[in-house]
Amino acid sequence: MLTLKLVDKAGTIIAQRSHEEETYLAFKTREYQAGDKIILESDAINRFVWIQVDEALPVSLIYLTTHQWEFPVIMDSELRRAYSPKIFSGERHYLRAFLPQDFEVNNYRNLALNPHDQKKESGAYPHAYANVETRNDSTFFARNAIDGMIANESHGSFPFQSWGINQQADAQLTIDFGREIMTDQLVLVLRGDYPHDSYWEQITVEFSDGEEQLIKPNNSLFRQAFPFPVKKTRSITLKQLIKHQDESPFPALTEVEVYGYDSKK
Repeated sequence: MLTLKLVDKAGTIIAQRSHEEETYLAFKTREYQAGDKIILESDAINRFVWIQVDEALPVSLIYLTTHQWEFPVIMDSELRRAYSPKIFSGERHYLRAFLPQDFEVNNYRNLALNPHDQKKESGAYPHAYANVETRNDSTFFARNAIDGMIANESHGSFPFQSWGINQQADAQLTIDFGREIMTDQLVLVLRGDYPHDSYWEQITVEFSDGEEQLIKPNNSLFRQAFPFPVKKTRSITLKQLIKHQDESPFPALTEVEVYGYDSKK
């Protein structure tokens, strides 16, 4: 059973709807208010669910490890800078949750993709986190690196959000998949707002068992693919980021993609 709820800041349920396989909420005369939050309830855990909390966010296949998952309605102007200005706007809204078909889970795909990821761990995966995010600014949060957007010829607000490291020498970013996956390829889109930006010419990729792979990106504006032998892992960490020797102190990551299969396949 899946249940979607809209709850206000006092905890009052504004609307809810349930179904065994797919459900939705639809509004045509209500503007969102500060403190509103969207709640997805599931009668099972450790399951895949398609979720879309707003038309301005792509539908996301998440791995749900909790019976209740929350997504606060984003009203704060600073947090909104990393999202489409259309998000949670106006009086008409449509949100939905539904169970995937087996082939949607078992296909070879980008296992890191999650436009619904949040800064804090929420019980829905994949989840990206880092030991530094420039100025704690939403346009440089780790979650931006798995939101599916590859616009990389500028920096700052949507659609150019990225993961920024604030010039920190030991910066590292981790993607937690919430379960073990099988992967054989990493793809990077480096931020390329040159000459403002620099880039990393060497990155260490660490898997959850401690094994490491060394990759060597260049300053391409396009996807850079790095295949490796099939690896089972719960997480991937990008660390020991070696910056190219140029004048810019600002390397950054626009997107990271991790291709493979769910290990339960």
